[in-house]
Formats: sequence, structure tokens, C-alpha cells
Amino acid sequence: MEERNKSAIVSWIVPAIVFLIVVFVMMFNFSTKSSANATDTVSRNLIKSAQSYADELADKLRMLGRIAGPFRVMLERDMALDDSGTGDIADILYSCTEAYKVVFCDAAGNGIDQTGEKVALGNESYFQSIAQHDATSCVYAEGKADDPAEKPAVVVAERIAEGEETNYLLLYYSMDRFANLLSESEFDTSTFMALMDDSGRILGSSGYEESSFLQDGNLLETIERENPAETRTIKSRMDNSSRGTTAVTVGGESCTLVYVPLGINQWEIVLGVSQAYVDRQVDLQWKDAKNMMIYLVAAIFVFIFMVIVINIISKIRSNENKKELEDKADTDLLTGLTNKLATERKIKEYMAKNPSTQSMLFVLDVDNFKKINDTMGHAFGDEVLRSLGQQITAIFRASDIIGRIGGDEFMIFLKGINDEESVRKEARKVENFFKNFQAGEYVKYAATASIGVAIYPQEGEDFETLYKAADQGLYKAKKRGKNQLAFYRDEWGEPGAAPAQQ
Repeated sequence: MEERNKSAIVSWIVPAIVFLIVVFVMMFNFSTKSSANATDTVSRNLIKSAQSYADELADKLRMLGRIAGPFRVMLERDMALDDSGTGDIADILYSCTEAYKVVFCDAAGNGIDQTGEKVALGNESYFQSIAQHDATSCVYAEGKADDPAEKPAVVVAERIAEGEETNYLLLYYSMDRFANLLSESEFDTSTFMALMDDSGRILGSSGYEESSFLQDGNLLETIERENPAETRTIKSRMDNSSRGTTAVTVGGESCTLVYVPLGINQWEIVLGVSQAYVDRQVDLQWKDAKNMMIYLVAAIFVFIFMVIVINIISKIRSNENKKELEDKADTDLLTGLTNKLATERKIKEYMAKNPSTQSMLFVLDVDNFKKINDTMGHAFGDEVLRSLGQQITAIFRASDIIGRIGGDEFMIFLKGINDEESVRKEARKVENFFKNFQAGEYVKYAATASIGVAIYPQEGEDFETLYKAADQGLYKAKKRGKNQLAFYRDEWGEPGAAPAQQ
């Protein structure tokens, strides 16, 4: 019979395993192709986004040139450098364009800005580059205004020929505007964008300025230190004015670089998108395919899962029943508190795990409980104990241990009472509880209790020793007239006089 069962199991397990292998191979191939297609789609979308930013910046710069063109013609025909109207024209250009500074100067770099202030640009490297350029208009250069404190700017230059004399109309586009291009982008906050020249020097940046890629001022040199092969690929594509994406890591920061030519001075717009964001986008792109595979796998394994789930549910129910029986065995039926055995066990378990954590043990007896039973009946006596168990539980933490360990005797173990003031505070709490405690639904009875307190581990490193110490405190309380609390060592009740740990 056993051999027959083994044979039956083998007869369906082997084909099932072969079928699963075939299915997994097919799914793996499908997954690989879907992932590659998703990656290509995300790459194209990123290039499209970077190109839109490049077009936006290039349009702004070219617009400055187009607006400045008519003014250049006007200055060539009608005005000289020292003409008072030159400053007015510069001011008009400043007002109607996004230029943050407009300068009209001669070939030596001496001139005035839109405010009428004189400027001298002859020593500025970007002006020297403009002066060496043969183009009549729209010569873009990177530099600063005449004030060294000013931030970097892109300069749009218009060359003005007056006979044999050459002058220049310069419009400054602030890199602060470039820094705002990513302010409302669809990317996450760790995305950055950089404008760089063909050597990799960063002319301006936007977005996540703390990125490791932007810290050294030269993007290509920064990534080449850790990604030499990828850098060669990027340079090759840039030399061919090609667009592309490359995944790189610098200083532990992983991102995909997206680079597109600006179409001006061989400058490039580089978008750095965190790899985590790119991976999320790839996941979204092939989400449907992935879901289909998940459903297929779920369908294949549904029977196996059902068998496992049924076994687990049976196990859980068995454990729940076992836990329920254990809880019932640990519970005092009258008060709902833990019984004596469970209380002692839980306290011992805590002591074993926390041998150095100061805690408090209270042992209390209801005063004159026999008299309550004799005069008011055992049913009322049970009601007193039941009410005591319910009410005293409410004033302590759920993690504290409260149990009934005898007829009218209760035990409270408070965990983690670390300082002297907390010890006195908890002692007062228990004492004050019995000043206001009443039992009985129709006839109210103010029951009192005698309470003994011992501190763990100073007054007992094991349960038996600690319990004896608390019981001696209880004896003190009864001897002193009941309806009060007594420490095993009276010093604990005196501020600033707690005994040193032994």
C-alpha cells in the first residue's frame, strides 16, 4: 500500500515539475523582453523631457537675440556710444526681456548699463571671447557681469558696426532662471539638471544642488573617476551631437544621466534622474505584463497554496484553542485577573529577562475581609473582590502584572520603575486608590487594604526573596493599624533617602 502511494505521488509530481520548469522558462524570456521594452520606453521619455528643457532654454536665449536685433539696427544708424539715448534703449531692453542686465559698450568693453552706470568689461574673459567672435548677432558666452559679486549668467551679444568702429549690446540671462526650470517637474526631489560646455564644465544647475555629481564643477571629470567606460560613451555621443541615457554612480549616489545638445556653443543639457525613480518608472511601464505573470503563477500554485493554507488554518485554530485553554488555566474566574501560579510565572519570566531593571512588587490584603463575609454575606464579599480586580487594573499599564494570589490577597508587579520619585509616586497611587475604593452596586462599601512593597532587584533578586520582602512590608502595615502601605525598607518612602543598591 505504501509503495502504491509513493508511485502515485511520483506519477503526478514528475510531470508537474516538468510543466513548471517549461512555464518558468517561458515566463523568464517574456519577463526579460518586457523589462527591456519598458527600459527603452522610460529612456525615450526621459530624453523627451530633457529635450523640452533644452528647447525652453534655447528659445529664451534666442528670443533675447531676436528682441535685441531691432535695437542693434537702431544703434547702428542713429546713435553713438556717448549718446544719452543709449541708456534709455538699454533700459527698454531690460524692461521687456528676461535679461537681468543690459550693457552697451565699445570694443574695449567700456560702456553703460540700463541704469546709466558706467561699466568696464575689457578684462572679463567672456567679453574677450565675444570680441574675438566674427558673428554679427547672437554670440552666446558664459560669464559674469562687471560686478564680481553677481552670479553666473549666459550673455547674448549683438555686434554693432558704426563705420570702422565696433560696439556691443550685451544682454545677461541669469543662471538663477535656469535654476528654476525644475521647480515644478514631474521628477522626484533628488533630480538635478546641469548646463555644461563640451569640456564638462558646469555653467549652471537646477534641482537637487546637493548631488554628488555637481560638487566639483566639472560633470564629466566627476563621473569619469568612478565610471570611465560610461564616460567614454557619453563623450562619444556628445561629440556626435547625439542624445542618450547612461546609468552611473558617484559617491554612492546612483542615477541615470540624460544628455541632449542645447544647439548653442556645443553646450549640453544633462538631466540626472535618481535610479530609484527610473526603476519605479520601468516597473510602471511593464506593470501589466508583470501582473499577468503573477496571475499565472498564482493559478499554477493555487492548489498547493490551498493545501498549505488549510494546514496553516488548522494549525492556527489548534494554537488558538491551546492559547484559550492556557488563558483559562491562568485566569482567576472571580476577578478576571491572573491566578497565583500564572502571576508568579510571569514575574519570574520578567526577572529572568530583565535582571537589572528596577521594578516594584506590591502584596496587599483586604482589611477585615472575614468580617465582610460574615456581616454582608459571601456574595457581597465576592463582589468586593471582583470590583477590586476591575478597578485596580484600570490604574496601571497593560504591561504590568496584576493577580489574585489568595482569598483576599492580591499581587501587583510594576515593571521599569527606575527612579526614586517614580517609586514613591506609584506607592501613593496604590495608597490613594484605597482611599476612594468602593464596592457594591446598591450598597456601597468602602473596603481598605494593607499593602507591603518591595523593590526589585535591591530587595530580592529572585521571586521568592522579593515576595518575602513584600510580605514583611505587609506585616508592618498590619502591625501599624492596617489601611496603609509599608515598604520593606522604610527609607524608600523618604524623599532623597532611597537605600543604595546592594
